[in-house]
Amino acid sequence: MAVTWSDSIARFDWNELEALYRAAPLGNKSAEGLKTVFNNSRYRVFAFEDGRLVGAGRALADGADCSYICDVAVLPTHQGTGLGKEIVSRLVALSHGHKKIILYSVPGKEPFYRKFGFRRMLTAMAIFENEAQALERGYVCED
Repeated sequence: MAVTWSDSIARFDWNELEALYRAAPLGNKSAEGLKTVFNNSRYRVFAFEDGRLVGAGRALADGADCSYICDVAVLPTHQGTGLGKEIVSRLVALSHGHKKIILYSVPGKEPFYRKFGFRRMLTAMAIFENEAQALERGYVCED
């Protein structure tokens, strides 16, 4: 089936998006939390197949300086089909004109993003709500 694309959050099923992130797997993100972050994102991309959500992503952007691509997720049944690549490509295109486009990757997925021109930052810093989990999963390292 053909994939259809949307950026609309009107009449959106946030529970379906929650299930997508859980299945992807990108963690347990609540429908309410996802509604908040997608509503506050300048750019968003949703991929549907037969009316079913199969992929999503978003970018926080200020319109000139920085766009931050995040929460790119694809159902496991659709991973490896180019859908994730298309989501990232669309978000990069939407972010065109910003001085920098940034993201942080699931550890081990960096080569995927290098294909778009992303390079490792040497000075990135983060504060995580659950620092022990971030250390365990490889998002941060001990200094």
